Amino acid sequence: MKKLIPLLAICLSFNIFAGEDSEAFHALYKKEWEFRVTEFPNLARRNGSKENAGQITHVSEKDQLRRYEYWKQIRLELAAISCDKLEREECINYRMFERQIHQYLADYETRAYLIPFNSDSGFYMSWTRWGDDSDIISAQDYRDYISRLKTLPVVMDEYIALMREGLRTGMSQPRVILAGREEPIRKQLVESPEQSTFFKPFLHMGEDISGEERQALMAQARAAVMEGVVPAYERLLDFFEDEYFINARTTLGASNLPEGKRFYDEQIYRYATVDMTAEEIHQLGLSEVARIRAEMETIIKDLEFEGDFAAFIQFLRTDPQFYAKTPRELLAEASYFAKKIDGRLPQLFGKLPRQPYGVAPVPDNIAPFYTAGRYVGSPLDGHKGGYYWVNTYALESRTLYTLPALTLHEAMPGHHLQFGLAMEQGEQPDFRRNDYISAYGEGWALYAEKLGIEMNIYETPYEDFGRLTYEMWRACRLVIDTGVHAKGWSRQQALDYLAGNTALSIHEVTTEIDRYISWPAQALSYKLGEYTIWQLRREAESRLGADFDLRDFHDFILALGSVPLEILKSEVTRWVAEQESA
Repeated sequence: MKKLIPLLAICLSFNIFAGEDSEAFHALYKKEWEFRVTEFPNLARRNGSKENAGQITHVSEKDQLRRYEYWKQIRLELAAISCDKLEREECINYRMFERQIHQYLADYETRAYLIPFNSDSGFYMSWTRWGDDSDIISAQDYRDYISRLKTLPVVMDEYIALMREGLRTGMSQPRVILAGREEPIRKQLVESPEQSTFFKPFLHMGEDISGEERQALMAQARAAVMEGVVPAYERLLDFFEDEYFINARTTLGASNLPEGKRFYDEQIYRYATVDMTAEEIHQLGLSEVARIRAEMETIIKDLEFEGDFAAFIQFLRTDPQFYAKTPRELLAEASYFAKKIDGRLPQLFGKLPRQPYGVAPVPDNIAPFYTAGRYVGSPLDGHKGGYYWVNTYALESRTLYTLPALTLHEAMPGHHLQFGLAMEQGEQPDFRRNDYISAYGEGWALYAEKLGIEMNIYETPYEDFGRLTYEMWRACRLVIDTGVHAKGWSRQQALDYLAGNTALSIHEVTTEIDRYISWPAQALSYKLGEYTIWQLRREAESRLGADFDLRDFHDFILALGSVPLEILKSEVTRWVAEQESA
């Protein structure tokens, strides 16, 4: 009995110290979260908080430095806590929190904040969606919204100052991708507030706001839009046309930026979350392209098409049967597949999200340079669901045979399913529940495209070819992104590679290549994530045999929320071991 006392003392001592580390970690991430939602008011609004609802994020060099110094201190405090002493779920939280702090610090150290936009998204485009906020209901909501409108010109000037510093230091977007990027700005230069997207909420004010209060709010909003917002967009347009476009760098890849190698490595770490070099990713991409190409050739052969691969691609790009004649027809076709998929989800999933979603066109002001479709989420307690956006601009470039794969990816069981369930993980800390790991989220959505085979969604060989051309598109990204940013590829080389291996329209090929050029490494996340999920599934099927339950497998992966691939691998490996022992 005496021999057990020292062991018992050691165990009690470990539990005490483990408890101390756990308490310290909880206190640290809660403190940092309060700092984060104060610094980024949109994050607080997304989580249903009305506090600081009238503010927007300031981005000046002074603000960037203040946040950097704060997060450096957080990193020091985090290093004093041992992940090994935390319970399994807490250790996952620790690893994800540590990763987030690293990314905040790396963004400052590589000066990524000096390039605050890419070819299809950026601050000045995201602001234009404020007017679509359906949660502006009370008089106080309107006052908070007007406060944001009044602050926008100040922050616009802060962004212009950052981009001007970027030009001075060589941190800019490549000049070659900038043509036409001023159009979303020009659309905000309206002659009356009623024409402005920023004034939308005031066109549908509730009847409970009436009389003098209603008139006062309308007058304030008109002044904020016409005297503040519109002149701010005019200043941005002048800056783009007179300074940015003509002084932007003429080089292409991220490796040509100051400290370009570290910049690109950090972007790979952010988006791909894999321990692979750019060359290893490039080679994986080449092998996947070859595999998918063989499957595509098989479909062409089965269709008894008279002609080679290039001729078949030309046939798909030019035959009218593959294109909608009106935007409504394209949206209707997308809606048909969305509902067909919804009815078959219980085959593969045990748990589905509570939040619904709708189908809508990509907004006109961004559609010309936007991708074919995208998912746009909504807060769980918001007054609207998520939305699956379909791009109805340039209908001659929007192929019908790729719609099933696009719908599986952007809506169900892709982004809406994953986002919706992640929001319901109430037991997870806010910093984790609000994280989005691109390799996980985009990898899952690409994996969902192939699930369409098991759900019997693809109705024709052309639609199955559309699925393959989408998978090929993502495999090509591995080759093109690393080619441009690490191997010195030209834009034309990238255009030729994507056009020669996929059935994407030339318009889509061009917008996609400019996206990869302007957003280094993000395009890597899709295929690397999907490739990892399939590896894990095949390993689980092999080890569990007849005991493998696909619904359980999917539910487990989705219950994790958005996690880096290294955590996904370790957690699925643990889950499989538990299933074996059970």
